[in-house]
Amino acid sequence: MSELALPKVDKNIISKKSLIVSDLKKIINKDNVLSELDEIKPYETDALAVYKNIPLAVVLPENTQEVGEILKYCNNENIKVIPRGAGTGLSGGALPLKDAIVLGLGKFNKILEIDFNNRCVVTQPGVTNLSITHAVKHKGYYYAPDPSSQLACSIGGNVAENSGGVHSLKYGTTTNNILGAEMVLMDGTICRLGGKTLDQEGYDLMGLICGSEGLLGVITEVTVKILKNPQTIKAALVGFPTIEDGGNCVTEIISSGIVPAGMEIMDKALIDATEKFAKAGYPMDAEVLMIVELDGTNSEVDNMLKEIEKISQKNNSNSFKLSRNEKERMAFWSGRKAAFPACGAMAPDYYCMDGSIPRGKLSEILKEITRLSKKYNLAVANGFHAGDGNLHPLILFDGSKKEELKKTEEFGSEILKACVKMGGALTGEHGVGIEKRELMCEAFNNDDIQQQLDIKKSLDIKNLLNPGKVYPILRKCAEEGRVHVHSGEEKFPDLPRF
Repeated sequence: MSELALPKVDKNIISKKSLIVSDLKKIINKDNVLSELDEIKPYETDALAVYKNIPLAVVLPENTQEVGEILKYCNNENIKVIPRGAGTGLSGGALPLKDAIVLGLGKFNKILEIDFNNRCVVTQPGVTNLSITHAVKHKGYYYAPDPSSQLACSIGGNVAENSGGVHSLKYGTTTNNILGAEMVLMDGTICRLGGKTLDQEGYDLMGLICGSEGLLGVITEVTVKILKNPQTIKAALVGFPTIEDGGNCVTEIISSGIVPAGMEIMDKALIDATEKFAKAGYPMDAEVLMIVELDGTNSEVDNMLKEIEKISQKNNSNSFKLSRNEKERMAFWSGRKAAFPACGAMAPDYYCMDGSIPRGKLSEILKEITRLSKKYNLAVANGFHAGDGNLHPLILFDGSKKEELKKTEEFGSEILKACVKMGGALTGEHGVGIEKRELMCEAFNNDDIQQQLDIKKSLDIKNLLNPGKVYPILRKCAEEGRVHVHSGEEKFPDLPRF
C-alpha cells in the first residue's frame, strides 16, 4: 500500500467494536451486519486498489428508514461512516477507515417506477447504470450518461461522482440527467430534492449533491431522465499522422457548430493495445485515432458526416472509415470500451488518471504528457473524451517495485497540475476522493476551500460522513510551508493536522 495520510483513528471507537456491532444488529437484520475479517475484507478498497484499509464493520441496509437509523446512531456515537455503492470508483472515494462503518447500498437494487409519459425512471441507488437503459429499451428509450464501467457501476455512485462518459459531449453528465433524489443526512434526517418536473423552486440543491462524493448525505433514491432513441446513429473512425492534427481537428469540428453525440481520441499506444485485444478494425498506421459519433435524423447525420470528413481532410487525416451498419458501429466502440482491460496486457499495473482541459489545449497537454513520460521513464497510453476535454492517461508501471509506484503517483500529479495551469480541472468524472485531494490547493485558494468546508459542516457538523476525502489533509501542505497561522488563527480550521 502506498503511504497515505488518513484522519486520526479513534481508538475508543475500535475498543467498542463488539458493542457497536451488537447495537447495529438491533437496528437492522443481523445477517446484514458484517464484522468478521473474511466478511469485511472485500470492502477494503474500491477500484483505486493501490490503497486498502479494513473497516470496523460493514452494514447493508435494505430501506431508507434503516439508513436513517444507522446514520442517527453513528452520529450520536461519533462513529465515522463511509457510503459505498458498487465499489467501481477510481479515486478512492469509498476507501474505508479502521474506525468507520462502511454503509453498503448493494441491496438498494430495484427500479421503482418507469414513467414513459414524463420520460423518467425512479430507481434505487444500487441499480447499475446500464440496467436503466435495459429496462426502457423495449419502448425505444435509453439513459444517456454512459461511463466505461456502466455494466457494473451504480446510479447512486454516478450521482456521487457526477459520472460522464462517451456521450456527455451532447447529452451532459449525470447532473444534467437527474431530476430528483432522496437523501439521508448524517443526523438521520430524510429529505427529498427535486422530482419529475424539469425545474424546482428554491436553491439548486440537486446541483450541490451531484458530485459531492458522499460527503453531504447518503442517496437512497434517484429520478433520472430517459431519452427517445434517435432516428439514426453513425460513427466514423478517423486516423491522423500526428497528435497536433488530431487535436486541431477536434477543435475545428466543435467550433464549426457541430455537436457530435460522442468524440473520442486514442493515441498510438492505446490503438495498438486495443486492436490486439478487441480486433475492432482500427487503422494501424495512425498516430492518433478519432472516433466521432453523430445521431439525429438521417439527413442531419449525413450532412454532418460530410462536413466532418472535409474538416478531417483539411487537418491531414490519413484514413476515414464510416460505419455501414449497427454491428460495425459497435465494433468501432468495442476497442475504446476495452481500453482498460487491453492495457492490462501491456504492464503488470496501470494507473488511470482523470483530468480536464479546454478543448483547444488538447495537442498541448498530449505533448506535455509525452515529455513527462520520458522524464519518469514510464510508458503511458492516452484515451480522451475529446469533445469535452476529459482526458484519461493510463500510466503503465510495475506495482511490485515500490519506487515505480511513487514515480507513477508523481507523474500523475504533474499531469493534473498541467491541466489546472492550462485552464482545466483536476477531474472530469472520477472525482477527487483521496487520489487528488492534496492537489486541491492547486485549483482553489484558501477562501474557496473554506467555503466548501463550511457547506459540509452545515450538513455534517461532526465531520463523520466520508472524512478524509476531497479536501486536503494538511500534513503535506504544512510541510511545504503552505499553512500560515496569524494571531493563533489557522486557515482551514476544520481540517485535521498531522
